[in-house]
Amino acid sequence: MPWEIKKFNDGNEIPGIGFGTWKIPVGDTTVDQVDQAISVGFSHIDTAQAYRNEFEAGKAIKESGLARSDIFITTKYSGLGGLDIETSIKDSLKNLGVHYIDLYLIHSPRLAVPDIPTVWAEMEGLKNAGLVKSIGISNFSVKDTQVLLASAKIPPAVNQIMLQPYNYAAQKSLLELSAEKGIVIEAYSPLLPVTTYPGGPVDKPVKAAANRLGVTDDQVLLAWAKAKGAVVLTSSSKKSRLEGYINAGDLVLTDDEIAAIEEAGAKGPRGLTPYVLVKRASLVLLGGIAGFGLCSYMGVSLF
Repeated sequence: MPWEIKKFNDGNEIPGIGFGTWKIPVGDTTVDQVDQAISVGFSHIDTAQAYRNEFEAGKAIKESGLARSDIFITTKYSGLGGLDIETSIKDSLKNLGVHYIDLYLIHSPRLAVPDIPTVWAEMEGLKNAGLVKSIGISNFSVKDTQVLLASAKIPPAVNQIMLQPYNYAAQKSLLELSAEKGIVIEAYSPLLPVTTYPGGPVDKPVKAAANRLGVTDDQVLLAWAKAKGAVVLTSSSKKSRLEGYINAGDLVLTDDEIAAIEEAGAKGPRGLTPYVLVKRASLVLLGGIAGFGLCSYMGVSLF
């Protein structure tokens, strides 16, 4: 298999690449795109309560004909409608048409009300009840993660974060803590340098690696994220690109190529430092929250 299977700290496993469903128009478009992703080899589908497309994702999964054990489903507690975790997971199970979720995440530390230890204990209860196989977090910082670990009986299996060359320097300490604690990193928005910040410093080393390997720039960026030990989350409406993303699992960058991409990324896109980029990304996330109409929500994934 081109993308290796990652083992969690609870003994469960996750495919190394997943299809993200944020930003896909809700309705038949979601069904069609999830169906297409499954048809080219994606066995890991990532959705969330806030995306409002769990039902459509579940419909595509059911229509694929795959056994439940052959598909990995991630969804997230997003605080939609002010519902609590217990109600939210039951709604998600019903929407997806399944009896359990493979990975259930707290979409943002801002959803941990009244506090992180209390909410994490509720997540542990879902796992103990068999409603979810693994539990994790999303958009948690080093400080947030440390607060959680101080009281956790079950450590998070995953932290799903934005990870791409332009914010790698800002996220490096979080990656180091996660590796130390056995927490798998899931990387969303790995293609930001080509989709949002083309023409930046990262372009040159990425294109050089792409030319050597005879592949596309986006495939190189996925290979870079894989080289950092992350599970990659990505999306496209085009079948040919999805096929390329699956094939990117076979790519191996040299140490010099990885270093060159990171050195260029540290300069920031068009002069923006990684730390300014993270701050601006937070503002984009807040804009996404307003679009969802979720005043208490934070952490919309940018695939």
